[in-house]
Amino acid sequence: MDLIELLRWSEGKTLEFKRDLSSPEGVLRSIVAFANTAGGILLIGVEDRTRRVCGTENPLLLEERLASMIADNIRPHLVPDLEILPWRRTQVVALQVYPSPSRPHFVKAFGPEAGVFVRIGSTNRRADRELIAELGRLTRNESFDEQPMPALNSEAIDFRAASECFHPVRKLKRSDLPTLRLTVKHQGRWVPTIGGILLFGKNREAHFPDAWIQAGRFEGTSRNHILDTAEIRNLPMRAIEETIAFIRRNTSREAVIGEVHRTDRWTFPPAAVREAIVNAVVHADYSQRGAPIRVSIFSDRMEVENPGLLPFGLTVEDIQKGLSKLRNRVIGRVFHALGLIEQWGSGIRRMTAACHEAGLADPLLEEIGMHFRVTLFSQRRKGPTLDDIDQTILRALGKGHGLSTHEIAARIQKSARATRTRLLALVERALVVEVGTGLKDPRRRYFLAEAKPVRKFFLPFLNAQTTPQKKIADQKLRLRAKQESPE
Repeated sequence: MDLIELLRWSEGKTLEFKRDLSSPEGVLRSIVAFANTAGGILLIGVEDRTRRVCGTENPLLLEERLASMIADNIRPHLVPDLEILPWRRTQVVALQVYPSPSRPHFVKAFGPEAGVFVRIGSTNRRADRELIAELGRLTRNESFDEQPMPALNSEAIDFRAASECFHPVRKLKRSDLPTLRLTVKHQGRWVPTIGGILLFGKNREAHFPDAWIQAGRFEGTSRNHILDTAEIRNLPMRAIEETIAFIRRNTSREAVIGEVHRTDRWTFPPAAVREAIVNAVVHADYSQRGAPIRVSIFSDRMEVENPGLLPFGLTVEDIQKGLSKLRNRVIGRVFHALGLIEQWGSGIRRMTAACHEAGLADPLLEEIGMHFRVTLFSQRRKGPTLDDIDQTILRALGKGHGLSTHEIAARIQKSARATRTRLLALVERALVVEVGTGLKDPRRRYFLAEAKPVRKFFLPFLNAQTTPQKKIADQKLRLRAKQESPE
């Protein structure tokens, strides 16, 4: 492992810092959550908020204690990788946990029901019954919507509605129902699957009362005042079209006059809107109760939120790179046959590309609570204001080796204190990351921040700050620079 590289990242779904082992229970929860979710790295000897390296006094003893803790307190047994990483005159103990094929793991003292944890952002959340069941299905390579519904028969599928949905593509035959996994044979008779009922069930709301879309248009940037609302309870394919119609009704369109042609530009790119809605329907966790898919339109953004975290084993960075795991295989198979989705993992990239073409910021992808949210922004993208000196600093750091304050000062021909003020401003704007043991560390170095991990911190600077806000921010930066000793 590269310790300097890890210190450049903030805590998140796959990374956590611990100063020491003073709280063994918290460490056990993190290890279990990493194993159950997408894996991760735990660094012991690093402060969690500041990323300052404090090191460990006896790393070999700490390593042995960690191994014993894991063996005695986690079930089923886990075997993570343990490594001692040197840092100047001290060491940091790194523990790497891989996504486990033996999920769900749990903390032995809490038991198999209360001791299962999953990772949400940089926190560990106790899994409820539905999440534990999903972890079990993952281990068995099953999906929720493939499960049979033995209390019903195959006539519970509305074949006429299914045929109408497939009509633009091809003629649907009853023999296609098993192929699409809308029905399966269970104890000698054909019964619908959960996916079959969710898609084409005659009485789908009675079985899945939360499988609908709630859409709302709000005044301003909060939910204080609602202007328009709709409860969309149609079959999923039709519900998608109704939701898109609601969005168009509640957003504006402007004419853009080119040299030859006139084109219409919507507040949110239609391609991005469609991908966001389709992805929410395909990847929602329909085993959760009490939460429909929600579409919220504000003056500056649109949020599309579906119940369910990312499929276990995936992170936001993974799906941005095109990696994908299908939570609902039946729904995914049918949507693929209907041409609503093209290939696994391409939806997020198409959504992002559509926003780029429209000059908008990247979609913001987040796991919030037990939900997954996509946010599309309506304001045209603006880069943060950088003068020539700031750009010189960023170019110097772009080589990736890291530079000290004095090295940067020499390049921009400024004093150490003036350079420090510049660097603090870039750190505050999440364009630069500082790595060291503390504020007075003479060997502290600066690195160019990675674009993806700092995306959520970078967004506020897409819009110009008001003059009073900028003055206050500058005053804080100057005060902090004076409080620190020169390097």
